[in-house]
Amino acid sequence: MRHTLVMMGLSTLLLSPLSAMAEDQVSAKPATKYTQEANAKVLKTLPFSDREDFDNASRGLLARPDTLTIKNANGDVVWDLEQYKGYIGLDKASPDTVNPSLWRNAQLNMEYGLYEVMDGIYQVRGYDLSNITFVRGKKGWIVFDPLISPETAAASKALVDKQFGDRPVTAVIYSHSHLDHFGGVRGIVDEKDVKSGKVKIIASEGFTEHAVSENVIAGNAMGRRAVFMYGAMLPRNAQGGVNGGLGQTTSTGQGSLIAPTDYITETGQQMTVDGVKMVFQFTPGTEAPTEMNTYFPKMKALWMAENSTNTMHNVLTLRGAKVRDPLIWAAYLNETIEMWGDQATVKFQSHHWPVWGTEKIVDYLKKQRDIYKFIHDQSVRLMNKGYTGEEISEMIALPASLENNWATRGYYGTLRHNSRAVYQRYMGWYTGNPSDLNNLPPEQAAKKYVDYMGGKRKLMRKVRKDFDKGEYRWTAEVLKHLVFADPKNRDARLLLADSYEQLGYQAESGPWRSVYLQGAYELRNGLPKGMALETASPDIIANMPVTMLFDYLGVRLLPEKAEGKTLALNLSFTDIDEQYGLTVENSVLNYSSRPSENANASATLTKETLTKIQLGQLSFDDAVRSGEVKIEGNKQAFDSFFAMLDSFEFWFNIVTP
Repeated sequence: MRHTLVMMGLSTLLLSPLSAMAEDQVSAKPATKYTQEANAKVLKTLPFSDREDFDNASRGLLARPDTLTIKNANGDVVWDLEQYKGYIGLDKASPDTVNPSLWRNAQLNMEYGLYEVMDGIYQVRGYDLSNITFVRGKKGWIVFDPLISPETAAASKALVDKQFGDRPVTAVIYSHSHLDHFGGVRGIVDEKDVKSGKVKIIASEGFTEHAVSENVIAGNAMGRRAVFMYGAMLPRNAQGGVNGGLGQTTSTGQGSLIAPTDYITETGQQMTVDGVKMVFQFTPGTEAPTEMNTYFPKMKALWMAENSTNTMHNVLTLRGAKVRDPLIWAAYLNETIEMWGDQATVKFQSHHWPVWGTEKIVDYLKKQRDIYKFIHDQSVRLMNKGYTGEEISEMIALPASLENNWATRGYYGTLRHNSRAVYQRYMGWYTGNPSDLNNLPPEQAAKKYVDYMGGKRKLMRKVRKDFDKGEYRWTAEVLKHLVFADPKNRDARLLLADSYEQLGYQAESGPWRSVYLQGAYELRNGLPKGMALETASPDIIANMPVTMLFDYLGVRLLPEKAEGKTLALNLSFTDIDEQYGLTVENSVLNYSSRPSENANASATLTKETLTKIQLGQLSFDDAVRSGEVKIEGNKQAFDSFFAMLDSFEFWFNIVTP
């Protein structure tokens, strides 16, 4: 029997836009008159005459290539801005299939190239979902947040070198633990220089643990939902992918990680690196579990990481995560204002464009603070009046000062799903209504709903009338039940897809648009199976503690296969001098730093060997045969353990049962 411990939940999605797929797929539909009216209304509601963001986004442009397509060593495209240029531009009016506010955000995010924030601070924008920032030191560059992919980071450094001459990277700062802020590090830094002390890598306390753990336990489910959220597979046209909110989309290179050499542990901590003095604000539990802002006293420049961007952010991301705390988020933004609000003359961050001028920066930060505080306070107020998350999301409304402020519009997070997230944070899944305590699951309930509605034909006649009246939220709700009751009903699937599509065309949020349009695609054409999935990043796996693997194996344990079995296994890792005992009992996997005295079998290996096994480069059985894993006792005990483990299919159904 051939056993592997491949980390299926840590796959990097290398997905092609759906326009490159089979020609027999069902085509997208145009905007209906109701969608056209809804989008036209947006043009009349928001202050589109305010062009300050366009001035800020284009300010300081030093250089940009005529075209921007970045490939890896194998010739595979990892970033292609050209796919958007054919239909998004400053000279192009918003099409009726795109919310005009989201279109405006896309136009701004299409500003790409090398920009001067101020003398000594430069950003490359539009080369990935995030920005990469270069701060001039005495000997070289201090780089903030080196993007997702080594290829995009290297291309950014090449653009900087072309403008200023070749200067080395003397330090890298990871602002927080999300991949788009560290994954490209090997594109600009050689790990040998880090180990020798030539290059510092600075991050906030807890960075490595959170960077590795974010997508492990629930990684497969999060990855599948990320296909919906980020729109990586949507065709690049006005009826498909337009914008991700924080940037156009994500690059598709294999993310890397070099562990930090220095950690920031408290607010006010100072460091001088390559002649540049920096003061840090430690902000754990805001946009990421560990994050930090940075102030440059000499330059009066304020780096806000991702704690403030030019959009409302997520309290709970649609791909899935732990709910963030908007109250703490607001408190840290208030602390930022108190510390540097009267000093900073430029504010810049890891997404979007800067803001210049002390008064404007303070006004901006106050509104960023207040968007999260308002969502928290008003959601909790309504919660305490007895309203549920769904009801709160329908009732809550921003004051005009926040509603008409471009930097707090919902291009990434939204008022609707953030208010539900606040309810979830405090109250959980249960609404308090007894009917919700032990309700029927979707398929069972759907069949009852359809029956009570008079059957499939009667339901379809009614729902077509509502669709023709533009009631897409309602038709999506009703047709969801019909599709779950009868997933082979093509008419129902196609009309539900049409409903999702119109909702996507109306969405101001980039992720909402992507979710709706990906759902429409899968209803019309089925699951996009066979698309390439690359295994997890070697750097992420190498930095993963073995205990995290044990937690992951615990969620893979099939209780019916472990029923009635008791098993004890010992593992000894010689290169890191760690020993563990694993036990299976009561259909549960537990582990301890104390090996069992009565183990069925013991294995001795290195952490490096475990990494190879996790990456699928080596099977456990092959490692035993080669001597890289030495077994004492009954090897069949390991065989028995591996036989208890479940596997996860990535392309599971979401819009159908």
